[in-house]
Amino acid sequence: MTNITRRELLKQSGLLGLGAVAATSLVACSRNEAPNDQATTTADAAGSNETPKKGGVIKIGVINGNQSGNLDAHKPIGMGSAFRGWPLYAKLWEWGRDIQPKLALAEFAEPNADGTKWTIRLKKGLEFHHGKTITADDVIFSLRRLTDPQLASPYAAYLYSLQRNNIKKLDEYTVEIPFAAGKGLVALPEAWMSWGGIVPTDYDPIHNVIGAGPYKLDNFTPGQRSRFVRFDNFWKPDQPYADAIEILDFKDQTGRLAALQAGQIDVASGVIAEHLPLLQANKKLTVVSSETDAWQSFDMNLSKPPFNNPKVRQAFRLIADRDDLVKRALAGQGRIANDLYSFSDPVYNHDIAQRRQDLAKAKALLKEAGFDQNLTVDLYTGPDSNAALVFAQHAAQAGVKVNVRQVDPATFSNALKQDWAFSAGGSVSRPFLLTVIQIDGPGAANNKTRFNHAKFNDLVSSALQEADLEKRKQYVHQAQNIQHEEGGLLIWGFNNVLDAHANEIGGISPDRTGFAAWRTDGFWRRG
Repeated sequence: MTNITRRELLKQSGLLGLGAVAATSLVACSRNEAPNDQATTTADAAGSNETPKKGGVIKIGVINGNQSGNLDAHKPIGMGSAFRGWPLYAKLWEWGRDIQPKLALAEFAEPNADGTKWTIRLKKGLEFHHGKTITADDVIFSLRRLTDPQLASPYAAYLYSLQRNNIKKLDEYTVEIPFAAGKGLVALPEAWMSWGGIVPTDYDPIHNVIGAGPYKLDNFTPGQRSRFVRFDNFWKPDQPYADAIEILDFKDQTGRLAALQAGQIDVASGVIAEHLPLLQANKKLTVVSSETDAWQSFDMNLSKPPFNNPKVRQAFRLIADRDDLVKRALAGQGRIANDLYSFSDPVYNHDIAQRRQDLAKAKALLKEAGFDQNLTVDLYTGPDSNAALVFAQHAAQAGVKVNVRQVDPATFSNALKQDWAFSAGGSVSRPFLLTVIQIDGPGAANNKTRFNHAKFNDLVSSALQEADLEKRKQYVHQAQNIQHEEGGLLIWGFNNVLDAHANEIGGISPDRTGFAAWRTDGFWRRG
């Protein structure tokens, strides 16, 4: 089991964040309270009174499977490539720890009333790694490169209504970005940010790898390791702290765990809960548990029987014992969900009652749908089949036989193409509008459930064009009511993200985005 989504957010890549969690920040005790023979599980010194120190090298281990990866700001391949983008590139916005975007390179960014025109102004005095001043020309170049059909970045789909040929330079630091009439995008910060590295007009992802992130490229050996050295003119005062960071690629969690225990790396992001006892037994290590909104689900395909029947979908949601799933499939590292994503978004509808297991009602619904103790379904899952096996036990109590079909990672990562009737799923911790345009909204690129509801689509479209938060909230609340009753997602839990690091490393603290161990600009070495 992992703490992050096992499948890709889009057809070609999977990285919006790779991590997840949300409300209580710690699994155990503070550093001062931890037994001296065990690792600490804590918020770390980022939230303490310690003063970060400059200097030293920090080594980070990432899981990259068999992918060699790249350094492309707008089309990263594999998790390791996404991770390398954090030290290399800076964006107009960055993710706040509350899963909301906040200004970074931009000092002003505002849409018009219907989201069809954004005006963005850069901060002055910003520089790229090679010394060039960051200007409006670079912003326009970066946006057009991301959405260039020849590049074919899967993340261009998030900016579905961009009028890329009509982007205007208003002055040296200001741009105007238009979207199609009737298709405004007030969620531009969320949709553009993760893959929106601002690069210079002479950028090349192989021969001129230049960004404005906290570290600049020193060397890169695909599939093995990369080294980045401190960029002294980074836009955040006094950051970064380390002289250099090195990112080492590992094929699996076991190999990386051994390297962390041996002191060969300092930080491991997204460790699995099965390794938690081993980490906690090591007095040289600290484990940081972040609660986010990363969600775990079982996805019901509305184009396939029996899930084309809404009563079957309702029954399956009542079969799930969510508390048991969190306890057994997530080893307690998470909390229950209510078949809706983006729990921490200000627009989330908290008035919808929490769905609980109700086997009697589930049986009655199945009988009404024509299934009386005679329904058998296949549930496809990747290497981590824990949740599927637990749900199969729940289903048996309702007279439903669930055959768990475990497939290899490559097949499972392409679940959209497989078009299974029932499969395990999940995604990362992100706001509602970004998630809906990825997962089950109108034109969503990763719509495994094939959910296509006219009223729901209209509400989402209206929300995407509504700049006023309170008005937008009304659209989203109605849309979530429809999702909850008629959608194809059985979202049973939000999983914690666990990150581990050597006690000598500071600057890693709980983070609702799941990016606690990705924010390399804040890492520092003690002593």
